[in-house]
Amino acid sequence: MMSSVMRAARRLHGDHALLGRLLSPARSPAPLLTCQPDRNFASKQGPKREPKVQKVKQDKQEVEIRQRMTVTALADAMNKDFDHVMEALLNTAVDLDSLEPDSVLEERWIKEVVTRSGMKFKWEKLSESRERPNREAHRKPVDPSRLVPRPPVVTIMGHVDHGKTTLLDSLRKSQVVLSEAGGITQHIGAFLVQLPTGERITFLDTPGHAAFSSMRGRGADATDIIVLVVAADDGVMNQTVESIQHARRAGVPMIVAVNKCDRLQADPQRVKQELLAHDVVCEEFGGDVQAIHVSALKGDNLLELAEATVALAEVLELKADPGGAVEGLIIESRTERGRGPMTTALVQRGTLRRGSILVAGRSWAKVRFLFDENGRALEGAGPSVAVEVAGWKDLPAAGETMLEVESEQRAKEVVEWRLQQQEQQQLLEEQEVIQLKQQQHRDQHRDQRGGLEHLSWRQRKKVLYRDHKDQFCSRPSEKTSKGGAGLPLIIKGDVDGSVEALLSILSSYDAQQQCPLDVVHYGVGDVSEYDVNMANTFSGSIYGFNVTAGKAVVQLAAKLDVPLRLHSIIYKLIDELKDELSSKLPPLKAENIVGEATVLAMFDVSVGKRKLPVAGCRVQKGQLDRRMKFRLIRGRDAVWEGSLLTLKHHKDEVQTVKLGMECGLSADGEVEFTAGDVVVCFEELDAPQVTSWDPGF
Repeated sequence: MMSSVMRAARRLHGDHALLGRLLSPARSPAPLLTCQPDRNFASKQGPKREPKVQKVKQDKQEVEIRQRMTVTALADAMNKDFDHVMEALLNTAVDLDSLEPDSVLEERWIKEVVTRSGMKFKWEKLSESRERPNREAHRKPVDPSRLVPRPPVVTIMGHVDHGKTTLLDSLRKSQVVLSEAGGITQHIGAFLVQLPTGERITFLDTPGHAAFSSMRGRGADATDIIVLVVAADDGVMNQTVESIQHARRAGVPMIVAVNKCDRLQADPQRVKQELLAHDVVCEEFGGDVQAIHVSALKGDNLLELAEATVALAEVLELKADPGGAVEGLIIESRTERGRGPMTTALVQRGTLRRGSILVAGRSWAKVRFLFDENGRALEGAGPSVAVEVAGWKDLPAAGETMLEVESEQRAKEVVEWRLQQQEQQQLLEEQEVIQLKQQQHRDQHRDQRGGLEHLSWRQRKKVLYRDHKDQFCSRPSEKTSKGGAGLPLIIKGDVDGSVEALLSILSSYDAQQQCPLDVVHYGVGDVSEYDVNMANTFSGSIYGFNVTAGKAVVQLAAKLDVPLRLHSIIYKLIDELKDELSSKLPPLKAENIVGEATVLAMFDVSVGKRKLPVAGCRVQKGQLDRRMKFRLIRGRDAVWEGSLLTLKHHKDEVQTVKLGMECGLSADGEVEFTAGDVVVCFEELDAPQVTSWDPGF
């Protein structure tokens, strides 16, 4: 009875305590410890919950990541600095010593940095493709029903001075050869020749000099027939063989013109036999190559050559569409004062007229004027006609394909598209170079850290600093300074083909270890003040081919002491360039043997309190001169080199001892002479050093 009363009292006391706790939340929690048995009961009545505001989980910052992020890019994405990323990578396998702001991190370390920083990562959304639609200009399909016969395009090729231009002059009754500097063709020319029979032929004249291989290649690509000119008194030469190779590469048929048959030493049969060695088989030997014996100077058999060309053109059935969009080839380009950028173009399809909109390479034009080879204005030019075109916004490169488009807006779109493609290609090439440099840097750093893997990154840094502190303390000028003198060049030419030929020659330069050669700028047109100032900035020289320099430009070059070298013959320009390169080289030390003497005996001479060893000698060659240097030869070895203390003849001090005389000499230094030794007297001379570069002509 008593126990049940006590239990009821305790329960009542617990209910009051619970009621008091609910009504008085600010009371001390200590009395609640006595109510452990009643927790389940209390929970049924409703537990005390934390405010929802305190239970809301704060969202982590999200970081957009991508492949191949640099340390700087990751820090910027996290809104942190470089040191934060370094701290996040502590105690990982990452080599912190090699990390730079532009170092590329692997994907796992990018995620590790973000996770350790208390953030979440998500992959960066690929930006919507910004690739512009292809705006390239394309050739229009050809309708076979609209094709009509066209004149053949014939390229004259061969070795220099074999009479190519003279042959063309005889065909068109002109004297172009007289206007060529040095009597050689240094440009690619285009001429329309009308034969007495009424047929028309477009001739391309290419240079024969070794320096203009690229021009000959363009001539072979643009032609239907190649006339290979070979001098009957000279035979097959280097550029003859090269012309044959160009014809084979382009798949163009050939006609051999054996020129200079009027000379006494001419031997046409020998020429045709020499051609057999290069798989050019003439008709009389069972082949399919026509060989015409001509004399360009006297005009012999020129009509036969023209008829053979027309006959071969008929066999080839050359046709083109004179209507539709214009297609053509840029043969040459240049800048003319008063006309701006000019091109010599060969029309291959359509009819080119004034007002046409053209695109070539990364340039476009609205044709303002058309001129023939004699400078006369034309209203139009059909297939196989070569014309000069004025109206280009920029100078297109020789060899570019020329296409007609609908409007100026379309031309700008094509040029912008091509520029964009060029930039993308350049970016890809630069990225490959950067990746290669980064790999080289990592390999070099790994080699430097060899044997230090067991150390912590701070310990490794101390060791590397101690080993390479000289490099860390060197001034930037000491790091970047280059030994030796170099030659920066500014190249200017009259036409694009001339500049191309010069750059092609300079690309063969193989003496960089002797004198570094660097083309810092090149262009088409006369030498300007900009060129002089650039040459002065780089301490370089200006070389111009077939261009001029105004009086103000010449005065500025003289004031700034900038070498200005203008030439109209290419091999003379190259010769002067070689001379300037040689002048940059340090002189070579050369020896001139003045005399030789044989040691006959040794004896000592007292000088004060010491004895001086003296060699008794007889001069066998030349003479001995005390002012020169001496060398002691024993057997095949040189055992001493230096100067003499004394040179005596009998008891007299002398300056020289001549052939056949005996003398006594003592060396400056501790030298032991032996009977039979040879004493050589020589002088050192500075010999000019010549560049080892050989451009091939």
